[in-house]
This record gives sequence, C-alpha cells and structure tokens, in this order.
Amino acid sequence: MKTYNTATLPNGLRIIHTPSPTAVAYCGYAIDAGTRDESAEEAGWAHFVEHMLFKGTKKRRAWHILNRMENVGGDLNAFTNKEETVVYSAFLKKDFARALELLTDIVFHSTFPQHEIDKERGIILEEIESYEDNPAELIFDDFETALFGSHPLGHNILGDSRRLETFDTVRGLDFLHRYYHPANAVLFVYGNIPFSRVVMWAERLTADIPAGVASKGRVKPNVCLPRKIEMERNTHQSHVMIGCDAYSATDKRRTGLYLLNNILGGPGMNSRLNLALREQSGLVYNVESNLISYTDTGVFNIYFGTATEDVDECMELVHGELRRLCERPLSTLQLAAAKKQLIGQVGVASDNFENAALNMAKTYLHYNVYHSSETLFRRIEALTAQELWDISNELFVPSNLTTLIYR
Repeated sequence: MKTYNTATLPNGLRIIHTPSPTAVAYCGYAIDAGTRDESAEEAGWAHFVEHMLFKGTKKRRAWHILNRMENVGGDLNAFTNKEETVVYSAFLKKDFARALELLTDIVFHSTFPQHEIDKERGIILEEIESYEDNPAELIFDDFETALFGSHPLGHNILGDSRRLETFDTVRGLDFLHRYYHPANAVLFVYGNIPFSRVVMWAERLTADIPAGVASKGRVKPNVCLPRKIEMERNTHQSHVMIGCDAYSATDKRRTGLYLLNNILGGPGMNSRLNLALREQSGLVYNVESNLISYTDTGVFNIYFGTATEDVDECMELVHGELRRLCERPLSTLQLAAAKKQLIGQVGVASDNFENAALNMAKTYLHYNVYHSSETLFRRIEALTAQELWDISNELFVPSNLTTLIYR
C-alpha cells in the first residue's frame, strides 16, 4: 500500500513526503553525487563539498548557518557516501519553513570562500588521521579498494592529504555546479506537514534555480581477481576482512543475501559467526558480516579483530560457517526462524523516524520509487531454502573470496 506522496517541479526537483504522527519532522536534500562521481584528481571532493556547504552562502556566513536551526532546538546534519550526499535537518514541525529555506540556501547557493576552505582543510586532515588510527573502520575502505582497484568505488571517501592541498574555490564551485542542481536532487520530508505546503514552499524557494542535468555516465566496475592481501599496520590486534563483490540494490537475489548476511553475522548475538568465534571459542570481541548494495554492484564482507596468533584459527572458523551454508540447505525450521528474526529487526529499525526518512530519500533518489517495510517483509517471507543455497554456492566458495589482513 502506497503511504507516501510525490511530485516533480518544473525545474526537475523531485519531492517525496511521508506523514508521521509526531511533533518532530525531518527534511533535507539528497544529491545524486558521491565518491564514485569524482575523477582521479578530485578524490575527496564530494566529502569536502559536504563540509563546505556549512561555510557560507550568498547571504549567510558560517556562524549564521550553524545557529539558524540550533536557535530553535533543531539539528542540522550531512553525510557523504559512495553514491550520494545528504543534507538534512530535524526540527519541530512548526519550524518547517525555516528549515527548508536554510537547506535550500546552503545546497544551491554556497560560495566556498577560500579562507573557509583553508580552515576546513586542516579539520579534514585531522579527520583523515583519526580515521587512519582506527583500523576497524579503515579496513572497510581498503577492502573496497582491493575489490574495485582504481575505479572510483575504490576511492576513500575522505580523500588523501596530498590532494587536499590543491582544493580551492574554483574547483569546489565547479563540482557544486556539476551536481548540485534540482534535476539531480530529491527533496524529502518526513513529518506531520501537509503535502500541499511542502510543494508550495519548494516551488517558492527553488523557482529561480536552473534545473541542470541529471548526473549520468557512471560505469560499472570491473572487480579485481580474488586474492589474499596482507598489510603491515602498527596495531595491537590483527584485523581481518573476507568477502567478495555482491548484488546491486535492484538484483532480486539481494533479499536472499540480506537474509544470509543476517544469519552469518547480523546484529543478533545468536548469529553463527558470533557463536563460533566469540561465544564458543572466546577468540574475538567483535565479528560481523555486512552487505552494501550500490546501484550497479555490491559488497559482502565479514570482519573480525583478534590476536595475531589466533588469525588462522578464526579464519578457519569463518570458512567453516560459509561451508555449512554451501553444503547443507537450511531446514524448514531454520529458515522460518531466520525469517522471523530478520523481519523483527527490520520492523524495530523502521520505527526510527530519522532512519526511515534517510532510507526513503536515498531509495527515491536512485530508483524513483519507495517501498514500505511491508514490501520487504513479503520478499523475505517468499524466500526458499533453494534460493539461499544457490546464493551461498555462488558467493561463499573459497575461490570467490578476497581476504585482507592487517598485521
């Protein structure tokens, strides 16, 4: 059942709105531009632009931007991924017009003053150094680089310190004008605000902004051959990631892999990997598996950190759990229990309005449609043991897996 409203303005801006019963509302812009849209010389620009949106517009200085929502108790936030940048606010519904006017100003009218770029460069250099000091996060980017090589999906979102030194106003505005325009964006609103009011304010605030052209030209990556990579890192633990390329967000097999991922290393303490490596063997504090789906490809990975002398034993336990899924299809009871658990987790997660708003925005941005959690429930319920077994034998065999080890 459709529970959302949509409209497209003459300038190409798509709008999606879902009502909610609370006094708090969320709205923002999702831009179809991320790390994969950078050229080799622009690595890090998508993230840098996100920072610079808060540093000045044609009518506001950074101080005024930061205080506009803070003064009424609202939040202003943003993030950059491989395929999108999202700028949004949370606020009491009475402050909707204030929030939307501010967001429209910073997304479409930022000026990138050079003195702010010079200052922000130092902040992002600190962010890069902090990130590199956290191997449990850094290994995710290094693993995607191992999978995708020089393709932009292999870029680190933060960029590198050498290229940061070349960033200036001209290059920032060039990136902004290429991607930050109505035809390449979605305005999303999640809250108890009449849809007619949303459209009216959007039309009023964006009427003078040229439509631009929707971003095109993304090329699907060629995946590097599976291999084992060891990297020297000055860490107390060894950190290990095992995985492969996987299904895109539109691939029908993705739902089956989503369920298998949850069985293996999802958030539940009863995941197979947590039971094998932590509860039964006491070898790790944290082990998890993850599924990341992009518009044309995906990544499946298993991560754990352990003492260096225990790496081989942990890897054998991981491969043992993967072999189980390849050799023995789930029983009727196992499949039913796995479905019940995942549906419950999705239902609990969807009760978080902020997460729901962001998921709605990103889905509509890339696929021009938004499915409720009930649609996902039906897809999960329809999965068969044969489908899951086929996926396991396609992806989880040793010859398909890349391994990255920090020692």
